[in-house]
Amino acid sequence: MRIRTANQRDARGICDIWNSVIRDTLITFTTEEKNPDAVAADIAARGPAYVVAERDAGRIAGFATYGAFRSGPGYAFTREHTVMLAPDARAAGTGRALMNALENVALSENVHSLIGGISGENPGGVAFHRSIGFHEAGRVPECGFKAGRWIDLVLMQKILGPPR
Repeated sequence: MRIRTANQRDARGICDIWNSVIRDTLITFTTEEKNPDAVAADIAARGPAYVVAERDAGRIAGFATYGAFRSGPGYAFTREHTVMLAPDARAAGTGRALMNALENVALSENVHSLIGGISGENPGGVAFHRSIGFHEAGRVPECGFKAGRWIDLVLMQKILGPPR
């Protein structure tokens, strides 16, 4: 397994992972599947803040990225991240390696804190984030709606360090 900066050729593999999560789980609240052109554009826009775990034959095992947390200059040093893994890459250290790489990019870009918005239906995601140093910063009850039900949003945060 190799962690590296994503490139536009990774878009389809990223979509395969992401769309499976969208279709088959309550891990994300979105119901709109991602398309490779839009993901390729995001990769180009985010540059090193989009990393992938690549396994044999160039297959994507997972990805992590971040973008703006909220608009406005007061949030300039905070980012919201996403990390997703293929089912067979879970519980193998892949998520930890991706987040470590993403945190290193964040530090190089003067990001002070990372925020994860995690579905209340994803206790494994909450446990994972806790295991890598995130703490629960808040819970927004019933703010997501998917599959005919209301879902809580768990906000988790990790302070990386002061802006340089």
